[in-house]
Amino acid sequence: MSSLPLVIAHRGASGYFPEHTRSAYLAAIEQGANAIEPDLVISKDGVLIIRHENEISETTNVAQLPQFADRMTTKIVDGQELTGWFTEDFTWAELSTLVCRERLPELRPDNVAHNDTERMLRFIDLLEIADQAGDNFSLVVEIKHPTYFAGLGFSFEALLTQDLFLAGWRTDDPRLIMESFEKSIIVRLKELQIGAQHFYIMDVNHTAFDELVWSTSEGVPPISNEDELSGPGLEAFSGRLDGLALATHLLFDGTPDELSHGQAIVHQAHELGLKIFVWTLRPENEFLPVSFHSSTDMSAHGQWQAYYEKVWELGVDGAFADHPDLAVRTRP
Repeated sequence: MSSLPLVIAHRGASGYFPEHTRSAYLAAIEQGANAIEPDLVISKDGVLIIRHENEISETTNVAQLPQFADRMTTKIVDGQELTGWFTEDFTWAELSTLVCRERLPELRPDNVAHNDTERMLRFIDLLEIADQAGDNFSLVVEIKHPTYFAGLGFSFEALLTQDLFLAGWRTDDPRLIMESFEKSIIVRLKELQIGAQHFYIMDVNHTAFDELVWSTSEGVPPISNEDELSGPGLEAFSGRLDGLALATHLLFDGTPDELSHGQAIVHQAHELGLKIFVWTLRPENEFLPVSFHSSTDMSAHGQWQAYYEKVWELGVDGAFADHPDLAVRTRP
C-alpha cells in the first residue's frame, strides 16, 4: 500500500460515470486511485449488492418497469420514512435485470449519457475487479444499515465471509478496509477479523443509528458524532478501531482557523494510533465551502484545486473523491 495518503474512489470514479458501475470502478483504477469504495446492501435472497442505498429508485430504472410497480412501498429505515423500491424486496435474479442511472443528473449531466448501459454489481463481482487491479489496491467497504438489515434476519458478517471465501480472499485480507456509520458492526467485524482495518464513519450533526437504539433501550442520552470526536471520545476509540472516516466539514469549513483546528484533531488521532480518512472531495460549487465557489452555478467546478490542497494539509491518511484523477493531481 502507498506511503502517500490514499486516494479512495468514492463509489468508483462517480464524477465521470454513474456510481457503483463497472465503468466507474475501472476508470478509478486507470486514474490512479489506491482504493475504491463500494456500499453494500442486501437482496431478498441474501446476496450482497453494491448500491448507495437499499432504496434504488434514484440509481436504477426500477420505477419505470411495470412488472415491479407493485413493489413500491413505504418503510422506516434508520428512523427515516422512505417511499420507493428496496433491494430486500427483490431477488438477485430480479435486481440483475435493472440498469444503473446517474444519481445527480442536474449536477452531472454528462454522466446521464451513460444511463441504462450497465447492470448492477454484486460484492463478489467487485472482488474480481479488485483482483485484476493488483495486490497494492484496496477496497474500502461500507456496510449500509446493519441494524436495519439485522432486524430483517440478515447477517453482514456471515454474508461477507461467504463471498470472500467464494472469491478466494482471506477474511482478513490486507486489501480489505471495512467501514460503517454504525460502531457496533465495525467492532464486531474487527473482533471476527473480517477485514484488515476498521473505520467508523462520522458526519456533521449526526448520531449513529445503533447509538440511538442503544440509548433508547438504556434510557440514557445518545452521544453525537461531534461528542465522539472530542478528546475523551477519541481516546475511547484507541485500540478498538483502526481509524475514523470524517466528513470534511468536521475538520475544515473553508476558514484558516478551522484548518488548524482540524490539524489538531488529526494529530491527536495519530497520537492515539488512529488513522483519519475524509469524505468527500467533489469539485462542483455545490459541494465546496462558499469561499471556494467560482460562480453561482452550482454544477460548475469551483476552486477545487485550492480546496483539495487545504484538505491534504490537514495531514489525513486518505480522502474519498468522486474524481480520483483530480485528487491524485493535488495529493502532496
